[in-house]
Amino acid sequence: MKVSVIIVNYNVKYFLKQCLASVYGSERRLDDGSELELDVWVVDNASVDGSCEMVREYFPEVHLIENKENTGFARANNQALAKVGGLKAEVGKQPSNLQPPTSDLQPPSDLQPPTSNLRPPTSDLILLLNPDTVVERDTLAKCADFMAAHADCGGLCVKMVDGEGRFLRESKRGFPTPEASFYKISGLIHLFPRSRRIAAYYMGHIGEDETAEVEIMCGAFLMFRREVYEKIGGLDESYFMYGEDIDFSWRIILAGYKNYYFPATHIIHYKGESTRKGSMNYVYTFYNAMSIFVRKYYNGRDARLFNALLQCAIWARAFGAGLARILKRLAVPALDFAAAYGGFVLLKQLWASLGQGDIHYYPPQYTLLVIPLYILILMACSWLGGGYDRPVRLGRIVKGMGAGLVLLLAFYSLLDEGQRYSRMLLLAGSLWTLLSTLLIRIALSTAGVKGYALRARGRGRTLIVGGAAETARVRKLCLNLGLSTGNLLCDSSLQPQRLQDLIRIERVEEVVFCGADIDLQRIIALMSQLHTTGVEYKIAPAEGDYIIGTGGILSRDDLYLDDLETVGTASSRRRKRLFDIGSAALLLLAAPLLVWFQRRKGRYLADCLRVLAGRTTWVGHTGRQGIFSPANLAPDASDETHNRLMLRYMRRYRVATDATILLKNWREL
Repeated sequence: MKVSVIIVNYNVKYFLKQCLASVYGSERRLDDGSELELDVWVVDNASVDGSCEMVREYFPEVHLIENKENTGFARANNQALAKVGGLKAEVGKQPSNLQPPTSDLQPPSDLQPPTSNLRPPTSDLILLLNPDTVVERDTLAKCADFMAAHADCGGLCVKMVDGEGRFLRESKRGFPTPEASFYKISGLIHLFPRSRRIAAYYMGHIGEDETAEVEIMCGAFLMFRREVYEKIGGLDESYFMYGEDIDFSWRIILAGYKNYYFPATHIIHYKGESTRKGSMNYVYTFYNAMSIFVRKYYNGRDARLFNALLQCAIWARAFGAGLARILKRLAVPALDFAAAYGGFVLLKQLWASLGQGDIHYYPPQYTLLVIPLYILILMACSWLGGGYDRPVRLGRIVKGMGAGLVLLLAFYSLLDEGQRYSRMLLLAGSLWTLLSTLLIRIALSTAGVKGYALRARGRGRTLIVGGAAETARVRKLCLNLGLSTGNLLCDSSLQPQRLQDLIRIERVEEVVFCGADIDLQRIIALMSQLHTTGVEYKIAPAEGDYIIGTGGILSRDDLYLDDLETVGTASSRRRKRLFDIGSAALLLLAAPLLVWFQRRKGRYLADCLRVLAGRTTWVGHTGRQGIFSPANLAPDASDETHNRLMLRYMRRYRVATDATILLKNWREL
């Protein structure tokens, strides 16, 4: 039996390497005694992290398709699907003998012909697999055996767990009716996770270890027969994200097959961090995918009802998410301001009564306007210095507020005599603001609030699990990656109770399994058996110089990227935005003179206004488009050089680089 595995990759080199290693390490023997034949395809969507070079070096047998641009998930999969076995099936076509539902919003059972009418299953299977997954040694063989034993099975999905061993509910999903979609987007699904009706989107009534027929399969692991693809075509490329697998799964059912959830085997799915499910980007993308689905399969009153319900859920979710985000971001600054203001007012009253003998010596405007202005300037300087970044660094707060105090004293010296209330009060109030801010951070750290831990590098202890030789190698790798010796703990036991006790007693926050000593099936089992909270599980591949986990990759190339000034850190984003605002404002002020030197005069003002409004940036990078890119530093260089420039820009961001690119290309606005 032949299984064609298709993986779409975009800038996740190490995840892809681990995924391919797990695929090629799979068992090949099937229940009927035959061997499983693997045919692996990787479609790279213009990655700049060396993914293609890695595939060619370590997995030369992989069929590699290198796209020059990011074509999207559906189109990239279709590129490989069109080549698997020389198939010429159309993209996203409807089964010719079946019509989509027009009035009944539930999946109509009469669209499934008897199993006996199905052709005998072909021997070829196709698997769509995410690069940020790891399959067990027996996953492919077990899935192939199941589909061989069930002639009515057109598609198959498996049980997925994340990097902390938690079950992922999207392993099994139901048809996205208006009601089910409303419960999901509104958040009501979380109140009744086992309800057949309210939790229908995730088929909550089906146990996570129960093999059952499902309606929708997850695109992270979606196995189907080759004959299914010949009948229904590939993925619908009109979906941007989240909808392709829903549409494809539904077309399998329309074609007369069944989709199965098969939890007898597991995979790890290190879910992407770029799209947060609480963000408006996720809500909008999900709604857009559902709207495409509605337009394709419903019409008239049903479509209008579906979209109306989705719109209501979208606005409710958007309001709740926006309010929660605002409150979360303003909670600590508001607490800082309140503590600082109370201390300033108390100091003012003490100073007035002791020094002047009159508690009302200072005018009301000093209390209502001047003191808040002092505090806001100190807090703004602390913010600019990284005082509100996570993980917390008390030194950043001290430096930021120290600069703010110097700024306040400089302006104070320039004021008229009548506007100088008290230099001593300014000094005392500023010191109190600094002290109260530090005390609040210490209190938050003591209370265990996430992101406010005041430990070295913000990390707890790391437990390395494996044999003596391999744990020694991984320990050395961890030390090279920046972990201190006191943070490392090694153990060779694979007993869940012992590991759980070690995690609790030693306050372990991260467990690294040695892939050379422990197979993936055992690792996934341990992750599921360890009843821990807030512990992240990672894997150190055999002979690899990196460690892979949900939080990202630790490697000699990347080290701890939160400590480097990468373009994604909060401080880099802040400095980049401040540069964009300042330079765009200056270019607008100088527009009457500079516009005459522009090669595209009509774009000058538009580009400046777009940057000023935050709709784009002067220098774009992977994940964000800009007016220019790091490639503009050497426009005539090779693609390889451009990729290296992009990587260097992203890993070690400098405002000076943006300034250099802008100055070099300002006539091209």
